[in-house]
Amino acid sequence: MRKAFAGLALVCAGACGETTLAQDDAAAKEPFALRLSIEMAAHKRLLSVMEDAGHTPAPFTTDGCSGGLSTAWDMVAELFPAFAEVHEERPPWEDCCVVHDRAYHNAGGTQGAEDSYQARITADERLRACVIETGAERMAQMMQSYDVTAAQVTTAYDLIADAMFDAVRLGGGPCSGLPWRWGYGYPSCFWPN
Repeated sequence: MRKAFAGLALVCAGACGETTLAQDDAAAKEPFALRLSIEMAAHKRLLSVMEDAGHTPAPFTTDGCSGGLSTAWDMVAELFPAFAEVHEERPPWEDCCVVHDRAYHNAGGTQGAEDSYQARITADERLRACVIETGAERMAQMMQSYDVTAAQVTTAYDLIADAMFDAVRLGGGPCSGLPWRWGYGYPSCFWPN
């Protein structure tokens, strides 16, 4: 039971969003303070595993967009050729996911817990921005294909980008035990083990 709770706490710790690491008395009382302290403990634990590995991760691997997004996209594209015609057979933002996976694979190449924490937030923010940029690049195609306005396309891609950001913040924390965790190129640091 304790292991399950610790694992759940670590997974949930990734949801802390944008914060600063400076914790004064007022910040310690805020709701994110516990999540921040749990995530920082996980970053420290990950750095220990990274040091043991000589800061050399396993060879890079990617599943495209994690959490089954690329796999589901493939199935829908196969079942509905008209969908694939408009959207291609892979998610249009999959390149964003691969760049994000590169940062997650080696924990951003960082060697300090605070740097690791900041690098993770930066990677997640870049993922969100990249998905939004993909929507801007596909604006004309989406407007024509679906007879929608630019504002509707922007809103749709903003929602997708925000959902992806929230998902990686929630499920991508270091030492979560998940295959797409921060630092997944290193041995698992699932806590406690």
